[in-house]
Amino acid sequence: MMNTRRDFLQKITAATIAYPFLKQAAAANKTLQQKPYDGPQLRVAIMGLGNYGTMVAEAMQDCKKAKLAGVISGTPSKIIAWQKRYHIPEANCYNYENFDNIKNNPDIDAVYVITPNGLHHDEVIRVAKAGKHVICEKPMALNAKQGQEMIDACKAAGIKLLVGYRMHFEPYTLEIIRMRKAGEFGEVLFFQGLSGFIIGDPNQWRLNKQLSGGGSMMDIGIYSVNGSRYMIGEDPVWVTAQETKNDPVKFKEGVDETIQFQLGFPGGAVASCLSTYSMNNLDRFFLNGIDGFAELNPATGYGPIMGRTKKGELNLPHPTHQTVQMDAMSEIILQGKQPEVPVDGEEALKDLKIIDAIYEVAGTGKKLALYL
Repeated sequence: MMNTRRDFLQKITAATIAYPFLKQAAAANKTLQQKPYDGPQLRVAIMGLGNYGTMVAEAMQDCKKAKLAGVISGTPSKIIAWQKRYHIPEANCYNYENFDNIKNNPDIDAVYVITPNGLHHDEVIRVAKAGKHVICEKPMALNAKQGQEMIDACKAAGIKLLVGYRMHFEPYTLEIIRMRKAGEFGEVLFFQGLSGFIIGDPNQWRLNKQLSGGGSMMDIGIYSVNGSRYMIGEDPVWVTAQETKNDPVKFKEGVDETIQFQLGFPGGAVASCLSTYSMNNLDRFFLNGIDGFAELNPATGYGPIMGRTKKGELNLPHPTHQTVQMDAMSEIILQGKQPEVPVDGEEALKDLKIIDAIYEVAGTGKKLALYL
């Protein structure tokens, strides 16, 4: 199993991620810094040194309350490169066979698991048993059953489990949530979430059901699932869904290409969402209330996020998402602060329950009650 993981991580070809926003976002971060920080720092080891792991590591260079302190990887060359770039001590470097020994390392407080979805369950439980706090990329697990087991393991170990919901700390998102809570949109009636892009390499892990847990829903669709909840401010009580598959060769059995899903909320609002791997330019949230509206477009990309409401265009800072996220997660873990929108395992479990239900009804179009 460990050899398989190492082989996989050595051969992985991740989707291309563009970095042009980094300089602009870094400059924005600096403008937000007002005085030197002298409080506690969360010392983090990153597990999984692929494209997104690298993005998080780069963003953490601007963190005040979190610090990159260690690495876990199955690729020795990556470990060496990260050691040099980020000045990581040899004692804080692990592979997938020996990272349980992190329990004996007082210089690491938490592990950020940034590996394929199918590995999260076992890796998070191992980290929990080693007594370290866990940050896990989303989706937290392949299904709600796995998610509950992860939550239980972390509770039993007395450690915190957080999930990488970076949008929960993003300024444009938080401003719309503030406006909605203040009643500026009136009664919320409707939400639309469009999440999708044309996926490339057919051999990548995102199109491997064992590693991904599905297709577009388990990658990009979760943004609309989660976004519908924080934009409307409620948890849904029913769901219905329809699946479309035009390329069964690329999107094999159990790997969804396109799913449309609708959610009903207790206050009467409805959400209509699209998750796809076969259409580009889909990253838009739209919230409609009886007294106004809000739109984010792009809504969940790496930045810059753009937004407008009935009052006009929003003009807010564009910090690097992961920098803000990691500083905020440090506050949650070390200082017990509560974020505006939760990022804990229970929050992620709700999304997994919704996704489980979407998959259950996607082939039939039936309406299913949700109990979150």
